[in-house]
Order: sequence, then C-alpha cells, then structure tokens
Amino acid sequence: MKHRSGIVGGIILVLLGVFFLAKQLVPEYFQFLDWTVVIIGLGVLFFLWAVIAGTGGLAVPGAILTGIGAIFFYQNQTGNWESWSFVWALIPAFIGVGIIIGGIIDRKFERAFGDGLTLIIISGIFFFAFGSFFGLQHDLLQYWPVLLILLGLISIVRVAFSGKKQNV
Repeated sequence: MKHRSGIVGGIILVLLGVFFLAKQLVPEYFQFLDWTVVIIGLGVLFFLWAVIAGTGGLAVPGAILTGIGAIFFYQNQTGNWESWSFVWALIPAFIGVGIIIGGIIDRKFERAFGDGLTLIIISGIFFFAFGSFFGLQHDLLQYWPVLLILLGLISIVRVAFSGKKQNV
C-alpha cells in the first residue's frame, strides 16, 4: 500500500510540475485557468490520489481544497467577497464530506458517516446562523435552529445504539 501510494504521489507531482511549467512557458494556452480553478484542480487531484492509492485520509484535504476553491471561484466571479463573513463556516462541512469519502475508500463507512454528518450539520448551523446575521437573505434562514435539533437527535441516537455507557 505504501509503495503504491508513493508511486501515485510521485506521478501526480510530476504531472503538476509539467502543468505549471507549461503554464509558465506558454501562458496563452492557459488563460482560461485562474487561481480558483487551480485550487479546485488540486483538490480533485487529492481525491484521485485517495482513490487510486486506496488512502482515504487524502480525501479530507481534497474536500477542503475543492470546497474552498469553489467558494473563491464563486466570490471571484460575482465580486461578492463580503460573503466570506459567513461562508467560512462551510469549511467544517468540507472536512465532514472528506471524512465520509475517506470512510468509503477505507471501507469504514459507518463510523465515518456519523462523524462526517455531525461536522456537516455543525457547519450548517454556523453557516446559517452567521449568514442570517451578515446578509444571507432567504426565507428558510429562520429555520436554522432545526439543524441544532438534528444534531441533538444524532447525538442521542449515536449514544443509544453504541452499546457503550457514556460517562455523564
């Protein structure tokens, strides 16, 4: 597994080097790529590396880079940079998505799903709470406390079905 991961990592680094060198030498062929697309592309490369090497832990940085790249792409296209005051709260959700994808790759889905879903819901709570304070306009925002209820229910269900007694 380590051998395979090292080979895949080396191939990805060589391909990245060739890409960036070509971008430096003949920039006219790469004008469609801005810095946000490069960040998203790096995230996708981490996902590919995770799948090919069978190392689910690489899905987490892949999800973070892809998600942050998507946020920056949106902000760069719209000029809505002030949205950063609440969209930063999505970063834990990206980690949660990475944990779930990593769990699928590592065949540890049940635990990863619960942990990832918890992070996604916590992130949603912060996103909608900060969004309602800092300018996100939508009628559904008044219902963001429902996410708190979901998080509480998930916690109760996890404890009830874990088979272990929790120290209170």
